Amino acid sequence: MRILFCSSEAYPFSKSGGLADMASALPKIMNQLGEFTAVITPLYDSIYPKLNTFKYIGERNIKIADEHFKAKYYETIHDGVTYIFVENELFFKRANYYGYYDDDKRFLFYDFAVLEYIELIQKPFDLLHINDWQTGLIPYLLDEIYCQKEMFKTVKTLLTIHNLEYQGSFPKDAYRLIGRPFNYAYIHFDRLNFLKAAIMRANHINTVSPTYMQEVQTEYYGFTLDGALKSRLNNFTGILNGIDYDIYNPETDTYLEKTFNDKHFVQAKKKNKFALLQKLNLELSTDTALVAYIGRLAKQKGIDLMMTTLEEAIAESTAKFVFIGSGDLHYENFLRYLQDKYRNRVYTFIGFNNALAHQLYASADLLLMPSQFEPCGLGQLIAMRYGCLPLVRETGGLKDTVMPYNKYTKEGNGFSFANYNAHELKQVLLDAILLYTNNPSDWRLLVQSAMSQNHSLEHMGEAYLQLYHQILNK
Repeated sequence: MRILFCSSEAYPFSKSGGLADMASALPKIMNQLGEFTAVITPLYDSIYPKLNTFKYIGERNIKIADEHFKAKYYETIHDGVTYIFVENELFFKRANYYGYYDDDKRFLFYDFAVLEYIELIQKPFDLLHINDWQTGLIPYLLDEIYCQKEMFKTVKTLLTIHNLEYQGSFPKDAYRLIGRPFNYAYIHFDRLNFLKAAIMRANHINTVSPTYMQEVQTEYYGFTLDGALKSRLNNFTGILNGIDYDIYNPETDTYLEKTFNDKHFVQAKKKNKFALLQKLNLELSTDTALVAYIGRLAKQKGIDLMMTTLEEAIAESTAKFVFIGSGDLHYENFLRYLQDKYRNRVYTFIGFNNALAHQLYASADLLLMPSQFEPCGLGQLIAMRYGCLPLVRETGGLKDTVMPYNKYTKEGNGFSFANYNAHELKQVLLDAILLYTNNPSDWRLLVQSAMSQNHSLEHMGEAYLQLYHQILNK
């Protein structure tokens, strides 16, 4: 099987979020499973220093409205995966990946460039795996223009929706850029919508967790595309993301003071906690819970709930708190305020520090993820791998992966609350902190359960391989 993974970002070359990690991880796993998978992505400004190490493949002329633009193609192999870069300085040699007035033209060019690449190399692909709105017009272009050509006649498309909130919505007149007659396949609320086009025209659609797949069919989570998604229900799936167990492995992680595994972790986690508390100049007791937050500081992540409850939770408990993240300024300032007021018990790092994040996962007892919505979430998967119990709101992938503690059966791998409600978050947080302090035997059972979960890339890859075969056999 030949698969072309189409993504507007791909780690380690470009990254603004989880899509980049998926574009790195899934093709790698598919190749290990015996399928040829290549990644095609724009050549952004930050990648140019590596350009002289890439192989030049060729170029194609692409017409957008009445203008002609050149797409130059370069290739490299990283981690056993072939990466193809689409170069056009006008469109992609910019400081940021997204957020420009001409994003419609930029990513229409990229979508054309994906299909033109296949013509350039004269080798057909069985499946184009497209991701989010930036690749959304590929199935439409395939249907309307390219499928008339022999090498495109049997090509199938899979759309993965990583976050439905971002849709690529532009003024209606932008359809003229395509150079084809007007079509309602891409029109949504009288605007050109890249994601709507992909939903209507891809052979199959999936989201990054089974619960998120159900949620996006409702008005609250559907961001106005719930109707379109419901119309494709017979070709709609949810598959959980996975994490790279080579990168996130407490037995081999060089960032840690003391490595550990799911059989021996109690003393090692305390050693890691002591080293981190010392490093951050926090109160040195390892017998009280350490609560972490690692992630974007955005409304989606439930920071509003944290702003309402955290100061009370600090006052009513002996726990310590460490925050790593950046985003909205008023959230950043709130976490700075907590650090200034509770210097012995709160540490705030604005930004991201990979080493510190690994050390915090390995040291912390609880990870806060009270998200308003969460398509999949990787933080809770990493936390469980390191014996840090996630405290989540029951939404999307968080609901699929975190089983709340049951004090009667002793089952569970974390803690959860159902409603987007600050009082519920506070109560569950205080209960979890108390459990850590007063019931170490139950806590150990929860940690063992969390560390024994399988959310590996291999597990995810097998699910996608099954879906690929299902799509191709239709």
